[in-house]
Amino acid sequence: MESLSLFVGVIDRINGRKAGKYSCGGFVCLLVVVAGNIISVLVFLAPVGTFWRIVKNRSTEEFESLPYICTLLNSSLWTYYGIIKEGEILVATVNGFGVVVEAIYVTLFLVYAPTRRIRVKTVGLVSLLDVGFLGAAVLVTRLALKGDTRIDALGFLCSALNIVMYGSPLAAMKTVVTTKSVEFMPFFLSFFLFLNGGIWTLYAVLVRDYFLAVPNGTGFVLGTAQLVLYAIYRNAKPSKKLSIEDGSQEEHLIPSSS
Repeated sequence: MESLSLFVGVIDRINGRKAGKYSCGGFVCLLVVVAGNIISVLVFLAPVGTFWRIVKNRSTEEFESLPYICTLLNSSLWTYYGIIKEGEILVATVNGFGVVVEAIYVTLFLVYAPTRRIRVKTVGLVSLLDVGFLGAAVLVTRLALKGDTRIDALGFLCSALNIVMYGSPLAAMKTVVTTKSVEFMPFFLSFFLFLNGGIWTLYAVLVRDYFLAVPNGTGFVLGTAQLVLYAIYRNAKPSKKLSIEDGSQEEHLIPSSS
């Protein structure tokens, strides 16, 4: 127990926190935080198999790009949040790792887009969200807001984008229902999103952080829905074959903004 207490003290000093930060029920909060960071890393790495398939086939086929574009934006903002808020170095490091991984994924989507029109639309989304929106958020919070107001505003923004990130696979869920096939909704990504939402919701309840609970609770519900769809359609026979030639892939790769 003494060695565990020492470990908690080291983590507290790294994060600039006072001792006892994780004392909500002994070491439960500490364990949840560590588990949450591990699961977050697994979420970022879950699509590796999907992208290996994309590289091998030299085509993104019908895989969705929007979830990765949204996750890149979300990770970038949480990294910024972790940097400017004292005591949140673990938030910055795990999301900084996510920024690197998601940037690689998005680059592969651009390289292996099956048509020029899809590539142009993907570039447009990246420019709008990961460059324009992110740049505007950083500039506004740096120039117009100060102190706790800046941190609170950025926290609200990050929470809202967390909901968008968790909701972005809805397009893939629509594809599953339409085609009666889970081929283009990677199981491990859905599974780790489910775990990630669940573990961080548990942490939010333990520390009574309802701003953290809302987006992650939403992610837990949506992750559950994706797993239910997977269970229903994993052995179902596809109702139709979608192809690049008939243009249907484009519709599912980047859904309409409407």
